[in-house]
Amino acid sequence: MHDLALYRKYRPKSFNEVLGQDHIVRILESSVETNKVSHAYLFVGSRGTGKTSVARIFASSIGVSANDLYEIDAASNRGIEDIKELREGVRVLPFDSKYKVYIIDEVHMLSKDAWGALLKTLEEPPKHVIFILATTEFHKVPETIISRCQVFTFKKASNNVSKKMLIDVAKKEGFDLDGGSAELLAILADGSFRDGLGELQKVLNFSKAKKIKREDVEKITGAPKTTLVNDFISAIAEKNIEKGIKAVQTASFENLDMRLYFKLIIIKFRMAIILRYAPKLKDEMAGDLLESDLEFLQALVKEDREGVLRSPALAVLLEAYQDIENAFIAELPLELALIRILNKE
Repeated sequence: MHDLALYRKYRPKSFNEVLGQDHIVRILESSVETNKVSHAYLFVGSRGTGKTSVARIFASSIGVSANDLYEIDAASNRGIEDIKELREGVRVLPFDSKYKVYIIDEVHMLSKDAWGALLKTLEEPPKHVIFILATTEFHKVPETIISRCQVFTFKKASNNVSKKMLIDVAKKEGFDLDGGSAELLAILADGSFRDGLGELQKVLNFSKAKKIKREDVEKITGAPKTTLVNDFISAIAEKNIEKGIKAVQTASFENLDMRLYFKLIIIKFRMAIILRYAPKLKDEMAGDLLESDLEFLQALVKEDREGVLRSPALAVLLEAYQDIENAFIAELPLELALIRILNKE
């Protein structure tokens, strides 16, 4: 078992260690070098993309010590009295730094009165104070606040960046994580570095072997098995609607996340199309798939003489994927997509 959470252990400590946010890092580094630091920043992005980590690194890069760095969780300190207390604190000069930095996380949680009090401070901030506001819900931040901040939008982690990070961390922890396992963990993370490391920690904690295989990840995380994904795709290629519906029903019976199951189908279906139209990319795809999966897709494409595994079918799957959040029967969009693709209606 690991005593320290991986996302804390491997949290970036310098701009060089920040992954996937080069567009932000370049600007912040330049502002530090030219001594053109703003009094207020707004970091926007989904959870686990590095907003708080970058805020801390930025504070450190301008020479702010731990004594002059304040982190506030607006979800727990969202009232007018909390912001009034903050306003009184900003008037006090830094202890041993040029600046005092206030990082306010989940800032969209502030009450209406608290926003008003914060706005007064942002309008006439002391020269020694820098605010870094962070939010996952940009639309809830008042325009009056946004207009007084430099806004930076953090991107969700791409699968490739997440995969490399997960493989590197696993190696540092003494484990061998293959490409297929890293691919699945990256998909489970859904663009969040923190969530990816959380899933990896779960796997490392419960794995009995040093070499992690995709089957291990599926078992420990509860992700849909590769065979269930393959059965659905082969059902399309074989025009076997019973086989496809049975795969969906099995996934439902096992209480799997239907949205994740759907997503894995789309990703693998896309790979089948790439193999059809750009077979020379086979070697590049090998790192993301089990050898058996690659052989499965190649055989499927070869046998698909009617050309079912093509872009129109993928377009139907993508359209149906958008409906899954509103479906009161989770497996219904996938079943309807299957019927449309096989022209059974």
